[in-house]
Amino acid sequence: MSVIVNYKDVEIERAEKSVLKGVSFSLSKGEFHYLVGRVGSGKSSLLKSMYADVVVHSGSKAEVMGFDLLTLKKKNIPYLRRKIGIVFQDFQLLQDRSVNGNLRFVLRATGWKNKSEMEDRIEEVLEMVGMANKSYKMPHELSGGEQQRIVIARALLNRPDLILADEPTGNLDPQTGNQIVTLLHSLSSKGHCVVMATHNMQLVEEFPGKILRCEGKKLEVE
Repeated sequence: MSVIVNYKDVEIERAEKSVLKGVSFSLSKGEFHYLVGRVGSGKSSLLKSMYADVVVHSGSKAEVMGFDLLTLKKKNIPYLRRKIGIVFQDFQLLQDRSVNGNLRFVLRATGWKNKSEMEDRIEEVLEMVGMANKSYKMPHELSGGEQQRIVIARALLNRPDLILADEPTGNLDPQTGNQIVTLLHSLSSKGHCVVMATHNMQLVEEFPGKILRCEGKKLEVE
């Protein structure tokens, strides 16, 4: 399996304070990892470092999708982010346009030009997340679980090898949360590497995966 994330002895800082030290781990295609730890333990900072929203302060290696985070120039950050699918807890859908409009906006912003190719891709990702008949809906017309499925569809648009999900079930009821985790697990079985930050240990027990644990400014690989 090909390694797509490789950290060795990495330190991550926020507001000039060390959040995590000595971080070493690697991720490969087709793996499912849980990122667990208490609130404030560095889970979000670690995820954000992978798409260069938080700067990697130092390390002997910090590579994501072929990009060296230790030398990454600001102008190249958008190219890194196109290779990563990001799923937020609070959805971050544009409220003034339909599901189709939300997805089309992302495709345009990432360089897609051909209208029929864009529509085909939107149809494909909505099918993948079980939302094929919802493209005309506005976000406020969807349940929380449906909105999160749209967010996952949005993350899949550019066929990323890496999907980062930050507490994707945090705003959902248990049954809907289980459906979202099942969907994310199915994506890893199709070759995507999925990293899901969560503090819900019941989900971890019900849907087993590899575990990365943030604790005491360290990352433990279990």
